[in-house]
Amino acid sequence: MRTLDKKKRRNPVRTSRAEREYQRSLTQVARQVGAIINGFPPGDPAADPTITQMLRRYSDLLNDWAVSTASRMIADVNQQDRKAWAERSAEMSKALRDEILNADTGAAMRGLLAEQVTLIKSIPTEAAQRVHDLTLKGIEDGTRAGEIAKEIRRSGEVAESRAQLIARTEVSRTAATLTEARAKATGSTGYIWRTSHDGDVRSSHKAMEGKFVLWSDPPTLDKLTGHAGCLPNCRCWPEPVIPE
Repeated sequence: MRTLDKKKRRNPVRTSRAEREYQRSLTQVARQVGAIINGFPPGDPAADPTITQMLRRYSDLLNDWAVSTASRMIADVNQQDRKAWAERSAEMSKALRDEILNADTGAAMRGLLAEQVTLIKSIPTEAAQRVHDLTLKGIEDGTRAGEIAKEIRRSGEVAESRAQLIARTEVSRTAATLTEARAKATGSTGYIWRTSHDGDVRSSHKAMEGKFVLWSDPPTLDKLTGHAGCLPNCRCWPEPVIPE
């Protein structure tokens, strides 16, 4: 067994462009959510049903756009993943190289697309639930009405933070998922966990650096289970171990 990157210790799948573009697109959704919410008096119980209805309707209308936007992101990451494999597989036999580059990633890509559409459409529905909960809290605790109204006005900002988290996490997870699919096509059973080697790496993730992980047994870190690059805000990546 061997790894593909003997010298490089950085993620060979370049996802920065895909992440920027995905984040820009999802931020547009979050800003529209904020515009809808801020068109009504914050904390007004009479406005709550209308806000909820409008945001749910907006979520439904997003479906085709979400499919198109997520498809572009996945296609971009897939191209970068395929390019990375081509570059680092120069020492392989032609048969193995062809097997990797022609691996069936269709099932993985379909699964990723469905998950991305659900996440995009959740931005307005989660905002609707947040406004509803805050409105009820304002009714129950009139002494905090001003504070609660301020929180409702922040709904667009909160939605934007959620959009950014989705973009950061999901582009990385897409890359890791496609890498896994291609690695498994060679008979790979696992990978070496690699971090980004900077000061922002969480201690639990730093402890994973250099460890072998089975594809079938993702670790649990900070009460979250997932492979390198698949956890929220995780910038780690899997270095596949492949058969000789």
